[in-house]
Amino acid sequence: MTLTREDLFSLEKYSAIKADYRAKVMAHKKNRRIQIGDHAALYFEDALTMQYQVQEMLRLERIFEADAIQEELDVYNPLIPDGSNWKATFMVEYDDVEERKTALSRLTGIEDTVWVKIGKYDKVFAIANEDLDRSEPDKTSAVHFMRFELTKEMVVSAKQGATITAGIDLPAYRLETELTVDQRHSLTNDLR
Repeated sequence: MTLTREDLFSLEKYSAIKADYRAKVMAHKKNRRIQIGDHAALYFEDALTMQYQVQEMLRLERIFEADAIQEELDVYNPLIPDGSNWKATFMVEYDDVEERKTALSRLTGIEDTVWVKIGKYDKVFAIANEDLDRSEPDKTSAVHFMRFELTKEMVVSAKQGATITAGIDLPAYRLETELTVDQRHSLTNDLR
């Protein structure tokens, strides 16, 4: 699915429904956040999360011209899964600024070691930062955009209820987590 201008609320309409719409989106996002250890999380995106992001950008920037709205859609549409993949924002999360700086140096390359695994199939490592490189030789970024490309067999297995695991294989941060039933259900809704 790709969002178009017709999918969006006008600034006036959005202002009127914003509180209820935000509550709906936050409830939806709850099962799309996968925590991996204490300091990393995958936030799986879809059409609803991206529509909310666009609506908020339009509201904050007071954007109402067609060309400017299309620019926002062009930025966020690539983060919507297309039926054979999952797309996520990956975040390295440390509240303390100094601790975060140290960790980002220690976790260089982490974006290339993030994976998902469906049932008996091999791990699928993320394709990270297709839009631009977010890391430097001596440190990684706290935010990365990722795509997990799945085979048809993996899609079928996920839809049939197979276990789904997400993890990181960086020696300095090697952890994995099994998704809950609600998380699996939310993510399999993205697949065709």
